[in-house]
Amino acid sequence: MTPLFNSIRPAFAGDPATRDDDFLWLEEVNGRRALEWVHAENTRTSAAFTQGDDFSRLNQQLLDLLNKDSRLAQVAQYGDYYYNFWQDKQNPRGLLRRTTPAGYVKDAPPWEIVLDIDALCAREGKNWVYQGFTALEPDYHLCLVALSPGGGDAAEYREFDLAAKQFVKSGFYVPVAKSHVSWVDKDTLFVATDAGPGSMTHSGYPRIARRWRRNTPFDTAQIVYQVAEDDMTVAAYRDSGGGFTRDFVGRIKDFFHGEYFLLAQHDKKIKIDIPDDARFSTFREWLIIRLNSSWVVEGKHYVAGSLLAANFDDYIAGKKTLHPLFIPGESTVLQRYTRTRDSLIASVMNNVASELVILTPKAGRWTRESLVKPDNFSTLMVGSTSDENNGYLLTSNSYLQPASLYRGELFTAEPTLIKQAPADFDADKYAVSQHFAVSKDGTRIPYFQIARKELPLNGKNPTLLYGYGGFGISLTPQYLGGKGISWLDRGGVYVVANIRGGGEFGPDWHQSAIQQHKLRSYEDFASVAQDLIARRVTTPAHLGVEGGSNGGLLVGNMLTRYPQLFGCVVCEVPLLDMQRYTRLSAGASWIAEYGDPDKPDQWQYVKTFSPYHNLHSGVTYPPVLFYTATSDDRVNPAHARKMAARMQSLGIENVYFYENTDGGHSASADKKQSAFHSALVSEFLWRNLG
Repeated sequence: MTPLFNSIRPAFAGDPATRDDDFLWLEEVNGRRALEWVHAENTRTSAAFTQGDDFSRLNQQLLDLLNKDSRLAQVAQYGDYYYNFWQDKQNPRGLLRRTTPAGYVKDAPPWEIVLDIDALCAREGKNWVYQGFTALEPDYHLCLVALSPGGGDAAEYREFDLAAKQFVKSGFYVPVAKSHVSWVDKDTLFVATDAGPGSMTHSGYPRIARRWRRNTPFDTAQIVYQVAEDDMTVAAYRDSGGGFTRDFVGRIKDFFHGEYFLLAQHDKKIKIDIPDDARFSTFREWLIIRLNSSWVVEGKHYVAGSLLAANFDDYIAGKKTLHPLFIPGESTVLQRYTRTRDSLIASVMNNVASELVILTPKAGRWTRESLVKPDNFSTLMVGSTSDENNGYLLTSNSYLQPASLYRGELFTAEPTLIKQAPADFDADKYAVSQHFAVSKDGTRIPYFQIARKELPLNGKNPTLLYGYGGFGISLTPQYLGGKGISWLDRGGVYVVANIRGGGEFGPDWHQSAIQQHKLRSYEDFASVAQDLIARRVTTPAHLGVEGGSNGGLLVGNMLTRYPQLFGCVVCEVPLLDMQRYTRLSAGASWIAEYGDPDKPDQWQYVKTFSPYHNLHSGVTYPPVLFYTATSDDRVNPAHARKMAARMQSLGIENVYFYENTDGGHSASADKKQSAFHSALVSEFLWRNLG
């Protein structure tokens, strides 16, 4: 099958999305002329920022940091083992390894190598990037390993025997594509993949799900569900645990809406009757519903952001008795939840600080109790160790505190610290504070500032402002790690803005800044920049911005809408050409967030936040560094290429571009590439702001 790398919907004569566009040739991701341009730009950018002693020293320092053996090995439990994927200097592409829970708590765990990706690459002469595995419950002997050529979203799946530590000869194999796979039993999979013409949606994802039985040709596999080409993708999966096994299929209309069905006996499809923007899961005999908009059921009103439970069988039969598990407050929102044998553990965020609560069904009712109280400006993440017990692993970290890993058992023991990540920099001289800016429409926008404790408010501090503001994704406190070395220790101030479009204050916070209201995200971000200047933390000459993906679109709009506010811009794996974004890679899947530029009424507002179309000659723009990856099959590298080329054609100075080959949407496939990226960005920022 043909990999779906960097798919492009073709242009047609008279297409307004191609009119007056002199840089369409850069959309040919692997075209000779385009790659020659990329090589020339990489050479120019490297010459400007990677030749000095400061870069060499910082690059090595960051690489040593990323490769150090004392790093915390994050694990997930499957059966009797804790599994970890590990990359270091000797194993740049990584090792899948495992140890027992008892072995893991030792200072030097006895790791057993399960799969060596570097050895696999050498043996097969391929540039594989490990993308995880999907294991078969309950014994976890078989799994499907995902391997991507170059690190993009498209991957191949190979059956692997975890007990024998080898690929299964003549086992299940799905060629490279953007696929969805799920185990049904040891001889059966649900598979949705690229099966040739007509099998993929306009977004580049599968539209047909099949039930594939071992040792049968895939093209004879039974189709269990299919969706339209204009939908985002199809879903088909088995959900098991707690003694219950259920199969589901679904139609994912777009990023936020879907329609789901229980796949009952003889493949009868019974609709899960919930709002199309709600999400659901199962927990033993319960259906768990998470709302993204308000909902009235049998005369009762439930607000957006609520978490509800119903008896699964009763609900399917039409009895809509709902149990509220969580109701959001003004600043309190549900982030995520995980299931153990007897309870759900929910992560609740209050003004961007985490708290954990236990939700337990007892005699048909649910109880709620606190597991871990919130700590100032910290993030708590919890995962269960098994559906067969109440054990859990808890990770706590903040901007200045490296991750601490705890293990606990609900109702029997308090969480116990079992691992502590080492500090990457001296945090004692820094402090975290939260501030609020006021956006154009009067909305208060929180932001975190990480800076020296005795920060002089003289307007001279090099300051880096980071943001995202899209898809309901929250920017919560995370350990700065290498950023502490590459920015704080060089004398910089680091700022994270919690702007609308994100999920920091629930669904309304997100939905208030999408489509025709998307400019609110950019007004929020600009208000934070203005507040930093008003507080005399910095001035425009010393203020830089950084963002990637949707955050790349954010800082692209800072570049074109507010050039006077910033001293430089770092724009990574970005969307920028919002007239053609639906035709590039997975772009069509984001129409619910941005709008459809092919519809004239929607293009009227989309073009207001399309940086590629809001460049003008004669405007003084701050220096900009675009960073992307050839193998990014989610956000096409053409966005960054075309923007840089157009700016240069307008005679705009200080426009730099770098494109990594590997890494997909992360733009880095290993620690060496990550260190290079961080050091390059730091040098660019410091040269312009320091």
